[in-house]
Amino acid sequence: MPQERLYRTEAIVLRQTDFGEADRILSLLTPRGKFSAIAKGVRRPTSRKAGHLELFARTNLLVARGRNLDIITQAEASEAFESLKTDLLRFTYACYAAELIERLAQEEEDDGGALFELLLGLLRWLERERDPAVGLRHFELRLLDGAGYAPQLFTCVSCAKAITEQVNYFSAEQGGLLCTECGASAAGVRAVSVNAQKVLRYLQKREVVEVRALWLAPATHAEVESVLLDYIEHVLEREVKSATFLRRLRLDLQRLAAGEQSSASVERPKT
Repeated sequence: MPQERLYRTEAIVLRQTDFGEADRILSLLTPRGKFSAIAKGVRRPTSRKAGHLELFARTNLLVARGRNLDIITQAEASEAFESLKTDLLRFTYACYAAELIERLAQEEEDDGGALFELLLGLLRWLERERDPAVGLRHFELRLLDGAGYAPQLFTCVSCAKAITEQVNYFSAEQGGLLCTECGASAAGVRAVSVNAQKVLRYLQKREVVEVRALWLAPATHAEVESVLLDYIEHVLEREVKSATFLRRLRLDLQRLAAGEQSSASVERPKT
Protein backbone atom coordinates (compact mmCIF):
# COMPACT_ATOMS: atom_id res chain seq x y z
CA MET A 1 0.00 0.00 0.00
CA PRO A 2 1.57 3.36 -0.97
CA GLN A 3 2.37 5.84 1.79
CA GLU A 4 0.21 8.94 2.09
CA ARG A 5 1.92 12.04 0.78
CA LEU A 6 1.00 14.13 3.85
CA TYR A 7 1.33 13.07 7.47
CA ARG A 8 1.13 14.68 10.89
CA THR A 9 3.59 14.23 13.73
CA GLU A 10 4.79 15.83 16.92
CA ALA A 11 8.45 16.84 16.94
CA ILE A 12 11.16 18.48 19.04
CA VAL A 13 13.66 20.57 17.07
CA LEU A 14 17.18 19.30 17.79
CA ARG A 15 19.24 21.32 15.32
CA GLN A 16 18.85 23.97 12.62
CA THR A 17 20.97 24.38 9.51
CA ASP A 18 20.48 27.31 7.11
CA PHE A 19 19.97 26.20 3.51
CA GLY A 20 19.86 28.39 0.44
CA GLU A 21 18.61 31.95 0.76
CA ALA A 22 15.57 31.44 2.98
CA ASP A 23 15.18 27.76 3.89
CA ARG A 24 16.32 25.78 6.90
CA ILE A 25 16.97 22.06 7.38
CA LEU A 26 15.81 20.82 10.77
CA SER A 27 16.90 17.74 12.66
CA LEU A 28 13.77 16.52 14.44
CA LEU A 29 13.01 14.00 17.15
CA THR A 30 9.50 12.57 16.90
CA PRO A 31 7.63 9.73 18.61
CA ARG A 32 8.46 7.59 15.54
CA GLY A 33 12.17 8.40 15.61
CA LYS A 34 14.68 10.95 14.41
CA PHE A 35 14.70 12.44 10.91
CA SER A 36 15.52 15.61 8.97
CA ALA A 37 13.08 17.84 7.09
CA ILE A 38 13.23 21.16 5.29
CA ALA A 39 11.22 24.25 6.21
CA LYS A 40 10.99 26.33 3.05
CA GLY A 41 11.04 30.11 3.40
CA VAL A 42 11.25 29.94 7.19
CA ARG A 43 14.03 32.54 7.36
CA ARG A 44 11.96 35.18 5.62
CA PRO A 45 10.63 37.94 7.96
CA THR A 46 7.08 37.16 6.83
CA SER A 47 7.26 33.42 7.59
CA ARG A 48 4.44 32.18 9.82
CA LYS A 49 6.30 28.99 10.67
CA ALA A 50 9.49 30.58 12.07
CA GLY A 51 8.24 31.10 15.62
CA HIS A 52 6.97 27.52 15.79
CA LEU A 53 10.22 25.88 14.64
CA GLU A 54 12.75 27.30 17.07
CA LEU A 55 15.32 25.12 18.83
CA PHE A 56 13.81 22.68 21.37
CA ALA A 57 10.22 23.70 20.62
CA ARG A 58 7.67 20.90 20.88
CA THR A 59 5.69 21.35 17.69
CA ASN A 60 2.80 19.74 15.83
CA LEU A 61 3.75 19.38 12.18
CA LEU A 62 2.07 18.68 8.87
CA VAL A 63 4.76 17.19 6.63
CA ALA A 64 4.82 16.35 2.92
CA ARG A 65 6.99 13.49 1.75
CA GLY A 66 9.77 14.67 -0.54
CA ARG A 67 12.26 12.98 -2.84
CA ASN A 68 15.31 13.68 -0.68
CA LEU A 69 13.93 15.54 2.34
CA ASP A 70 10.41 15.72 3.67
CA ILE A 71 8.92 19.23 3.62
CA ILE A 72 7.30 20.93 6.60
CA THR A 73 4.13 22.61 5.35
CA GLN A 74 2.51 23.59 8.68
CA ALA A 75 3.83 24.00 12.24
CA GLU A 76 2.20 24.92 15.53
CA ALA A 77 4.24 24.94 18.74
CA SER A 78 2.62 23.43 21.84
CA GLU A 79 5.58 24.01 24.21
CA ALA A 80 8.17 26.66 23.38
CA PHE A 81 10.33 26.48 26.56
CA GLU A 82 10.79 30.23 26.48
CA SER A 83 12.85 30.41 29.67
CA LEU A 84 15.67 28.43 28.04
CA LYS A 85 16.19 31.34 25.65
CA THR A 86 17.00 33.72 28.51
CA ASP A 87 19.23 31.39 30.56
CA LEU A 88 22.44 30.58 28.70
CA LEU A 89 23.48 27.80 31.06
CA ARG A 90 20.18 25.93 30.81
CA PHE A 91 20.08 26.50 27.06
CA THR A 92 23.56 24.95 26.81
CA TYR A 93 22.41 21.95 28.84
CA ALA A 94 19.64 21.47 26.26
CA CYS A 95 22.17 21.76 23.42
CA TYR A 96 24.27 19.07 25.10
CA ALA A 97 21.28 16.73 25.42
CA ALA A 98 20.34 17.33 21.77
CA GLU A 99 23.88 16.53 20.64
CA LEU A 100 23.84 13.24 22.56
CA ILE A 101 20.54 12.25 20.95
CA GLU A 102 21.86 13.13 17.50
CA ARG A 103 24.90 10.94 18.08
CA LEU A 104 23.22 7.98 19.78
CA ALA A 105 19.73 7.77 18.26
CA GLN A 106 19.18 5.92 15.02
CA GLU A 107 17.05 7.26 12.18
CA GLU A 108 13.40 6.21 12.40
CA GLU A 109 14.05 3.76 15.25
CA ASP A 110 11.19 1.74 16.73
CA ASP A 111 11.54 3.09 20.28
CA GLY A 112 11.46 6.72 19.23
CA GLY A 113 8.49 7.32 21.51
CA ALA A 114 10.51 6.54 24.62
CA LEU A 115 13.33 8.81 23.47
CA PHE A 116 10.88 11.61 22.64
CA GLU A 117 9.39 11.43 26.14
CA LEU A 118 12.86 11.31 27.70
CA LEU A 119 13.95 14.53 25.98
CA LEU A 120 10.62 16.21 26.62
CA GLY A 121 10.95 15.39 30.32
CA LEU A 122 14.45 16.88 30.41
CA LEU A 123 13.35 20.10 28.68
CA ARG A 124 10.56 20.50 31.24
CA TRP A 125 13.08 19.84 34.01
CA LEU A 126 15.47 22.46 32.65
CA GLU A 127 12.67 25.01 32.53
CA ARG A 128 11.19 24.37 35.96
CA GLU A 129 13.57 22.69 38.43
CA ARG A 130 16.00 24.41 40.77
CA ASP A 131 18.99 22.18 39.92
CA PRO A 132 19.13 21.56 36.14
CA ALA A 133 22.28 19.42 36.29
CA VAL A 134 20.74 16.55 38.31
CA GLY A 135 18.10 16.06 35.63
CA LEU A 136 20.82 15.97 33.00
CA ARG A 137 22.70 13.19 34.80
CA HIS A 138 19.48 11.14 34.98
CA PHE A 139 18.89 11.83 31.27
CA GLU A 140 22.41 10.61 30.36
CA LEU A 141 21.96 7.29 32.14
CA ARG A 142 18.51 6.69 30.65
CA LEU A 143 19.75 7.60 27.18
CA LEU A 144 22.70 5.20 27.50
CA ASP A 145 20.31 2.48 28.65
CA GLY A 146 17.98 3.05 25.68
CA ALA A 147 20.91 2.97 23.26
CA GLY A 148 22.18 -0.33 24.65
CA TYR A 149 25.17 1.10 26.53
CA ALA A 150 23.93 1.11 30.12
CA PRO A 151 26.97 0.97 32.43
CA GLN A 152 27.16 -1.96 34.83
CA LEU A 153 27.12 -0.42 38.31
CA PHE A 154 26.11 -3.28 40.61
CA THR A 155 28.51 -6.12 39.80
CA CYS A 156 32.14 -6.14 38.72
CA VAL A 157 32.43 -6.22 34.93
CA SER A 158 35.48 -8.48 35.24
CA CYS A 159 34.76 -11.06 37.95
CA ALA A 160 30.96 -10.56 38.27
CA LYS A 161 31.11 -10.21 42.06
CA ALA A 162 28.74 -7.75 43.71
CA ILE A 163 30.19 -4.28 44.12
CA THR A 164 30.75 -3.55 47.82
CA GLU A 165 30.65 -0.19 49.58
CA GLN A 166 34.23 0.98 49.14
CA VAL A 167 36.28 2.88 46.58
CA ASN A 168 36.04 0.93 43.32
CA TYR A 169 37.08 1.61 39.73
CA PHE A 170 35.26 2.55 36.54
CA SER A 171 36.35 1.23 33.16
CA ALA A 172 34.90 3.03 30.14
CA GLU A 173 36.29 0.32 27.86
CA GLN A 174 34.62 -2.50 29.80
CA GLY A 175 31.46 -0.51 30.43
CA GLY A 176 31.14 -0.37 34.19
CA LEU A 177 32.58 -0.73 37.66
CA LEU A 178 35.45 -2.98 38.61
CA CYS A 179 35.82 -4.19 42.17
CA THR A 180 38.87 -3.14 44.18
CA GLU A 181 40.72 -6.37 43.46
CA CYS A 182 40.15 -6.32 39.69
CA GLY A 183 40.54 -2.58 39.29
CA ALA A 184 43.75 -2.10 41.25
CA SER A 185 45.88 -3.62 38.49
CA ALA A 186 43.72 -2.73 35.47
CA ALA A 187 44.84 -0.17 32.90
CA GLY A 188 42.77 2.82 31.82
CA VAL A 189 40.49 2.88 34.87
CA ARG A 190 39.60 5.59 37.36
CA ALA A 191 38.83 5.36 41.06
CA VAL A 192 35.25 6.23 41.99
CA SER A 193 34.23 7.30 45.48
CA VAL A 194 31.51 5.56 47.47
CA ASN A 195 29.23 8.60 47.27
CA ALA A 196 29.57 8.86 43.48
CA GLN A 197 28.80 5.15 43.08
CA LYS A 198 25.66 5.52 45.19
CA VAL A 199 24.48 8.49 43.12
CA LEU A 200 25.11 6.69 39.82
CA ARG A 201 23.14 3.63 40.95
CA TYR A 202 20.32 5.78 42.32
CA LEU A 203 19.97 7.77 39.10
CA GLN A 204 20.10 4.65 36.96
CA LYS A 205 17.22 2.91 38.74
CA ARG A 206 14.91 5.77 39.77
CA GLU A 207 12.20 7.54 37.82
CA VAL A 208 12.52 11.25 37.19
CA VAL A 209 9.86 12.16 39.79
CA GLU A 210 11.99 10.51 42.49
CA VAL A 211 15.15 12.30 41.40
CA ARG A 212 13.69 15.77 42.00
CA ALA A 213 14.41 15.57 45.74
CA LEU A 214 18.06 14.61 45.22
CA TRP A 215 20.68 17.14 46.29
CA LEU A 216 24.35 16.56 45.46
CA ALA A 217 27.43 18.07 47.03
CA PRO A 218 29.39 19.93 44.34
CA ALA A 219 32.38 17.57 44.56
CA THR A 220 30.19 14.47 44.23
CA HIS A 221 28.28 15.92 41.30
CA ALA A 222 31.52 16.90 39.53
CA GLU A 223 32.79 13.34 39.92
CA VAL A 224 29.57 11.77 38.63
CA GLU A 225 29.52 14.16 35.68
CA SER A 226 33.13 13.38 34.80
CA VAL A 227 32.62 9.60 34.97
CA LEU A 228 29.58 9.77 32.70
CA LEU A 229 31.16 12.12 30.18
CA ASP A 230 34.29 9.96 29.92
CA TYR A 231 32.09 6.95 29.27
CA ILE A 232 29.85 8.76 26.77
CA GLU A 233 32.84 10.00 24.77
CA HIS A 234 34.27 6.49 24.77
CA VAL A 235 30.97 5.14 23.40
CA LEU A 236 30.78 7.87 20.77
CA GLU A 237 34.50 7.64 19.95
CA ARG A 238 34.63 11.43 19.77
CA GLU A 239 34.54 14.55 21.91
CA VAL A 240 31.15 16.01 22.78
CA LYS A 241 31.57 19.59 21.55
CA SER A 242 28.78 21.11 23.62
CA ALA A 243 30.29 19.61 26.79
CA THR A 244 33.51 21.52 26.15
CA PHE A 245 31.58 24.77 25.73
CA LEU A 246 29.56 23.95 28.85
CA ARG A 247 32.69 23.58 30.98
CA ARG A 248 34.03 26.94 29.77
CA LEU A 249 30.69 28.64 30.36
CA ARG A 250 30.43 27.42 33.93
CA LEU A 251 33.99 28.54 34.68
CA ASP A 252 33.19 31.98 33.28
CA LEU A 253 30.01 32.19 35.37
CA GLN A 254 31.91 31.11 38.49
CA ARG A 255 34.58 33.76 37.91
CA LEU A 256 31.92 36.38 37.32
CA ALA A 257 30.12 35.44 40.54
CA ALA A 258 33.40 35.46 42.47
CA GLY A 259 34.24 38.90 41.09
CA GLU A 260 30.85 40.30 42.08
CA GLN A 261 31.22 38.91 45.61
CA SER A 262 34.70 40.39 45.88
CA SER A 263 33.45 43.80 44.78
CA ALA A 264 30.58 43.66 47.24
CA SER A 265 32.92 42.78 50.11
CA VAL A 266 35.01 45.95 49.69
CA GLU A 267 32.07 48.34 49.45
CA ARG A 268 31.60 50.66 52.41
CA PRO A 269 28.30 52.15 53.52
CA LYS A 270 27.88 55.80 52.88
CA THR A 271 28.02 58.06 55.91
